Amino acid sequence: MKKRRLMATVLTAATAVSMLSGCGSSSGGSSSTYRMLYSGEVNTLNYLTTDNAVDTEISANVEDSLVEYDQYGNIKPCLAESWSSNDDMTVWTFKIRQGVKWVDKDGKAVSDVTANDWVTSAQYVNDAAHESGTQYMYSTGAVVKGAQEYYDYTAYMIASENGTKTKDADGNDLTPVSEAKAEDIGVTATDDYTLVYTLEQPCSFFLSVLSYASYLPVNKDFLDQQGDNFAMDNDSLLYCGAYTLKTYSPQEKHVLKKNPLYWDKDNVKIDEIDSTYNAEASSVEASMYKSGQIDRASISADLLNSWLQDASTKDQVHGTRPNNSYSYFYAFNFDPEFDAQYEPDNWKIAVNNLNFRKAMMAALDRIKAITVSEPEEENAKAVLNNTVTPAAFTTAAGKDYTQYDALKDITAGDSFDADAAVKYRDAAKTELTAAGCTFPIKVLMPYNPSVTNWDKECQVVEQQMEGVLGTDFIDIIVEAGPDTGFLSAVRRSGKYAFMKCNWGADYADPQTWTEPFTADNNYNFWDKSTDENTQKLFTEWSGKVADASAIYNDDEKRFTDFSEAEALLISNAIIVPFSISDNGYEVSKINSLEGEYAPYGMALQRYKFQSLKDKSMSMDEFNKALQEWKDARTKSIAESSK
Repeated sequence: MKKRRLMATVLTAATAVSMLSGCGSSSGGSSSTYRMLYSGEVNTLNYLTTDNAVDTEISANVEDSLVEYDQYGNIKPCLAESWSSNDDMTVWTFKIRQGVKWVDKDGKAVSDVTANDWVTSAQYVNDAAHESGTQYMYSTGAVVKGAQEYYDYTAYMIASENGTKTKDADGNDLTPVSEAKAEDIGVTATDDYTLVYTLEQPCSFFLSVLSYASYLPVNKDFLDQQGDNFAMDNDSLLYCGAYTLKTYSPQEKHVLKKNPLYWDKDNVKIDEIDSTYNAEASSVEASMYKSGQIDRASISADLLNSWLQDASTKDQVHGTRPNNSYSYFYAFNFDPEFDAQYEPDNWKIAVNNLNFRKAMMAALDRIKAITVSEPEEENAKAVLNNTVTPAAFTTAAGKDYTQYDALKDITAGDSFDADAAVKYRDAAKTELTAAGCTFPIKVLMPYNPSVTNWDKECQVVEQQMEGVLGTDFIDIIVEAGPDTGFLSAVRRSGKYAFMKCNWGADYADPQTWTEPFTADNNYNFWDKSTDENTQKLFTEWSGKVADASAIYNDDEKRFTDFSEAEALLISNAIIVPFSISDNGYEVSKINSLEGEYAPYGMALQRYKFQSLKDKSMSMDEFNKALQEWKDARTKSIAESSK
């Protein structure tokens, strides 16, 4: 058995808090309350079914997972005190912390947390009747034995009305599915405090999956007692995390209260989190912060200058840590399904031409586009992303993935090059003319009108790219899509030519960033192209990804192979990397750099380890603290890789 227990890093929590507390001393007194507004109401409190980030803002803080993270992204014991795996990493065994209690909303003990609570969770999530939005986490990346088979069987039984129907409700033929039982899922408890996960294939990154909501525990007796009422309100939940949901009044107020029986309560430094509903939160929170009614507010780009020039607020506004949980890229659609007026057949000829794609890639001034929402150029550069996998996302042997040989030059460079774009354009024009393409090539570029500034960004991109390549070569057509159901109506339906898309990480491995481009994807559909060269590229890329995915005992080799696959994607301009998430500017009396860190899962949503300060940081204070955090994280990663 390979021992996999990960202890705290070389820097202790106390040292880290001292180092990063430049935003003012912690509030005095024995009690602290953090006040803020929210505008998006929770859809469900059922953490085992939701895939909504608004919902997990609560569940991340009221339920604990097997593992947690320190402030630099190192995995630490949480409800699992220790763990180990077999040699090929297909069997993972966890020793559950004894003495942890399930409590009600008032913090009263109800029962013990045991290994059986994860068995119950796995069976619930993989029963299609519960329609879990995160069931895929049992069958993507880390594949739990028997999980997908049980899900498919229960889905078939529902659609076939327990095997009595041969067609579904839409009249489609149903293919019978072999019987599978919940007990066949590879999640078992060998005793009350020993939990075992059995996987279909080796998985070196399995620990990073375990803080995802669908891997949180649930008490079976309570779940059975509640039935369909489970998680309908704060009384129909039990809690084992840092907080309980003391008050739950939808569209009025949510109150998280420190769990008095929490196993690690010394690291819960804020006693209460008060969130008040306001549909216009984004418009009023800045003024409410200024008047002392709340402790955190976003400062929009149009307010930034006035706040920085106001003597009463200039020393409280600061930026935020760039969020590399999400990667944004412009995708070319290789299987267009848009209307004839946009000339889909002509687009097919163009998009399968390498020089055309390279011309588009080189013509896109990404910094100019980013500054629409991030007016400070230095901050715009901070969120610029040259690869699909963001920098500082994951490392092997102390080396960042984006610094592996195949990606190193791409990471250091800039795809925008107006002179190169013109050369690619001229070469493409000759080749495309011979292939029967007509000019200008219509480029349908939709946007979601409900996303702030996306329309303005599209206008900048249109003007800028047409300015480089000429309106006689391309005609970028910017159109608003629906403000609800945009993904289904536009991207998943293939009704675009060139559009900004994004992907969020699910676990700590480069494999997670390959998923938008695999066969039967609903991003760029390059696997459906009938062009010989495009199909050759897809086959080559798929082979590299498959080879890399099979490596589990040599992280450097695994990362090398994945980086070569990613470099092929970028160097052939199958997509154009764009940015990571930009969280903008804020005033806040907590320092998020003290909290858990991981660019996937729920770590960034947790308040554990954070403390309430007397005042918000200034821009200089935050920038200094962020640099100290980066330096300390680099040191921590180097230490943990030894």
